[in-house]
Amino acid sequence: GAVKCALEAQAKHGFAGIIGVGGSMGTTLGSVVMQAFPYGLPKVMVSTMASGFTRPFVGAKDIIMVNPVCDIAGLNSITRDAFRNAAIATAAMAKNYSPVRTEPKPLIAMTTLGTTDRCTVRVRKSLERQGYEVMVFHTLGTGGMAMDQIVRERDVAAVVDVSLVENNDYLNNGMFSAGPDRAKAALEKGVPVIFAPGNADFMLSGPIDMAKTQFPSKRYHIHNQAITAVRTEAGELQKLATHMGGLIASAKGPVSFFVPLKGFSHHDSPEGHLHDPTLCPVFSEALKKALPASVPVTEHDCHINDPQFAEAIVEQVLASTHHKAS
Repeated sequence: GAVKCALEAQAKHGFAGIIGVGGSMGTTLGSVVMQAFPYGLPKVMVSTMASGFTRPFVGAKDIIMVNPVCDIAGLNSITRDAFRNAAIATAAMAKNYSPVRTEPKPLIAMTTLGTTDRCTVRVRKSLERQGYEVMVFHTLGTGGMAMDQIVRERDVAAVVDVSLVENNDYLNNGMFSAGPDRAKAALEKGVPVIFAPGNADFMLSGPIDMAKTQFPSKRYHIHNQAITAVRTEAGELQKLATHMGGLIASAKGPVSFFVPLKGFSHHDSPEGHLHDPTLCPVFSEALKKALPASVPVTEHDCHINDPQFAEAIVEQVLASTHHKAS
């Protein structure tokens, strides 16, 4: 009811920003309303939950959360400043907000992590030179969810999904899981998709002690104090291949799957910490069995971050979109 009323008010009056204040319940209500509004509309939530786990409230939308530090019951010298700053920030953004969005260029949505960045940067720059707009999403859980939401809402020419860590983490209870529906949006909509198993060589856990408890007897790389990359072995890779095959089976549009046989991320390279060249073919063979006959597995004798792999992806995008850009 609150969402419907807010959307009707926005449509009728054309307001240019939304701000909310609340504890856990107020934040839940306010953020649900905010998530119903389009990207770009200023959204500010002053919340006692802002210093904790904010993913349930922010979701895949561009919501700004402000920590009032103290409880919101009553005013004091700290909350007055927090409320005032949030109000001024919202007013400034609203003053310059324009709902008009022109999208003259064909849109490509692409996934990445820093460990596949050399690949995706080459792809992005090449496609931009060809006249495409490229949106790159960081696959930390909410990144893939945001991409799927964009695919549902906008006219996307193709999806280049070359970071599957969110799918992997869903299957193995990793911290970057994006749930069971990750990647479904483009497949169900019929948008051309180019997949690659980028970052499938690891799962993500918390600090190293947590990682060793959650994933015992594995190979680990301490990314930082909060995140540990855990090497996937044959079982996890075969499970991922089966999962992707199940998703792709219902695809309504063209799907391509490229597999680099010399490594799936920087970690899975001679310079990395989790390199194991014997496991790429294991995933590829499992994928061949899992995918529909209409979706061939194209193997490339290179690393995912090698220039020739990026070039192959670009060529496939151009072919899949019939070179719609000018």
